[in-house]
Amino acid sequence: MTKQRTVGVLRVAFGLLGLTALTVGYDRDIHTGYTTDFWFYFTNLSNLFGAFLLLAGGSAVLRGRPGASDLARGAAVLYLVITGLVYWALLANTIDAQTIKWQNYIVHGVMPVVLLLDWLVSPPRTRLGYGRASAWLVFPILYLAVSLIRGPIVRWWPYDFLDPTQPGGYTHVATWSVIVTGVFVLFMLLIVFLGNQLSRSSSESDPGSGSPSSERSFSTRSA
Repeated sequence: MTKQRTVGVLRVAFGLLGLTALTVGYDRDIHTGYTTDFWFYFTNLSNLFGAFLLLAGGSAVLRGRPGASDLARGAAVLYLVITGLVYWALLANTIDAQTIKWQNYIVHGVMPVVLLLDWLVSPPRTRLGYGRASAWLVFPILYLAVSLIRGPIVRWWPYDFLDPTQPGGYTHVATWSVIVTGVFVLFMLLIVFLGNQLSRSSSESDPGSGSPSSERSFSTRSA
């Protein structure tokens, strides 16, 4: 099996794994009465985006076509990496009796690692500019705004650090919002830098790979 085909198969396999984990989580929430809230977790939205990109990219590679755009792939890498970092740093001790441990591990551990490895193994086909990549920050900022507006209306927040009823109130929320936003910016810069460096290295080691048609290989309940 060629490297290109291997990458395609792995992308499809992990895309299906991600969708399976999300489906199991959604089914759990249907039975526990949190169906609507499921779609207001950053973890679930980022995993859904990442899984569909893996499926689309993997299917395209197996048909000999370019996969998902590098700009979209980079966004998925950023969202999943931050999902994993925030979970393991701040939320890993919040699991409860409703947590499905294997599902929780996939969306917070496996998928972030898979998307990052896919980016490193199959770097961008063309150099990404930091200006273009800054578009990746639009979704997290919108997510923050929606969470803060919706929270007081439904009296529910997806994460404790967005909940103004916790000690510290809105000062606590504002502080953590700035910190997490800063982490998003830092990792956006890092992901672009690594992608460009690896892309350049790949081009230098394989002068014939510059063809436009070539495809370089490759919750807790609260999620």
